[in-house]
Amino acid sequence: MALVGSYVGLSRLLVAVFPVFLLAWLRFAIAAAAMVHWVRPTPGEQPLSPADRRLLFWESFLGNFLFSVCMLFGVAFSSAVAAGVVMAALPAAVALLSCLFLGEKISRRMLAAIGCAASGIALLALARDDGVSSVPADAATTRHWLGHLLLLGAVFCEASYVVIGKRLAANVSPRRISALINLWGLALVTPLGLWQASRFDFAGISASIWTLLVFYSLAASVATVWLWMRGLRQVPAAQAGIFTVMLPIAAACIGVTVLAEPFGAAHALAFGLAVTGVMLATWPARRRAARAS
Repeated sequence: MALVGSYVGLSRLLVAVFPVFLLAWLRFAIAAAAMVHWVRPTPGEQPLSPADRRLLFWESFLGNFLFSVCMLFGVAFSSAVAAGVVMAALPAAVALLSCLFLGEKISRRMLAAIGCAASGIALLALARDDGVSSVPADAATTRHWLGHLLLLGAVFCEASYVVIGKRLAANVSPRRISALINLWGLALVTPLGLWQASRFDFAGISASIWTLLVFYSLAASVATVWLWMRGLRQVPAAQAGIFTVMLPIAAACIGVTVLAEPFGAAHALAFGLAVTGVMLATWPARRRAARAS
């Protein structure tokens, strides 16, 4: 989760250099080369059914393609700190979509988490990043709001990824799901990526930016999947959810320490609400002790 927050924050450096669709295309292409050996089914795995194939497409379209577009444009129009606060709404968004599409109930504590997430995002939208924008005030305000809306769209795209993944994981291995949806993402973004690549000057890209691009690609598509699945072998899922709090913390730290973004009182309060929402949404419920007979 710290790795996810880091690449979300650092992607702001990449969108300052690469056009968004070209960046997404390069990310999927690098990840495809790294995950090519994950495409084959594991021993004993059943062939993909037509329903599985449809779910794989929607998993990629929403969770890879649209998520990348919304997240990258959202970070470009706002900040890494904003991305951390808004992305912290992911557990609440997953709960909402699970209620709507899987019939799962929303507890009172989850309702409180949704309220914290919504309040944090609303407060963030009212906070101003004075002194960091060179565009006119009206245009900066428009970009400010649009960036937050796009980040919120990325949250619900990622939540859709989780909800659809719950159904896919019953029949397909997590590594194969990751490899196949990455290939779908590559196919979806290739026309736009090639269009932007045809007019882009690759010679002007420094070695450090290429290194960052490789880190972003492998972290977003390969390392986080492997680390998360390995961690779940040792930690119960209910406890593992708590560690999603590291996403907004890491993104905010990158924004403040690496990108020198402002972090005022309003940002701190919004960040606190976001973290509280994550903790409420993911902290395991206490088991009631059995009454003595």
